[in-house]
Amino acid sequence: MVTKVALTKNQKLVLEKLEAAKAPVSAYNLLDLLRENGFRAPLQVYRALDALIKEGFVHRLESLNAFVACSEQHDHSQHTHHMTAFAICDTCGQVTEFSDESISHRLDDWIGATGFIAKKAVIEFRGTCASCAALAA
Repeated sequence: MVTKVALTKNQKLVLEKLEAAKAPVSAYNLLDLLRENGFRAPLQVYRALDALIKEGFVHRLESLNAFVACSEQHDHSQHTHHMTAFAICDTCGQVTEFSDESISHRLDDWIGATGFIAKKAVIEFRGTCASCAALAA
């Protein structure tokens, strides 16, 4: 993890758990995973998550009410992407992150033409990943 942003101890611990997770993790599951590190209250987790989301290290998956570490390679301090899409497998829980600057610009132009000012966009595709589809065939 390369960063120019100084993370607090709690933020580092939360990020490490999310980076090690094989699937999205809820805030309460994070709390359970971090109890041995001194976490006692949900607020500790939520504060760390809020800061990590703000800095671009973590994404909240709206449809699952869960969190994943950012998997795109970019300088988090630059906030270079604000439109992110996710493909979420309903069978195994795998999440694939997509961020494309040209698509982001096209969406900005499209929504901007309506006069709407967007702060962020998260697009979630729910379905079956290629591995699970192959197993089902």
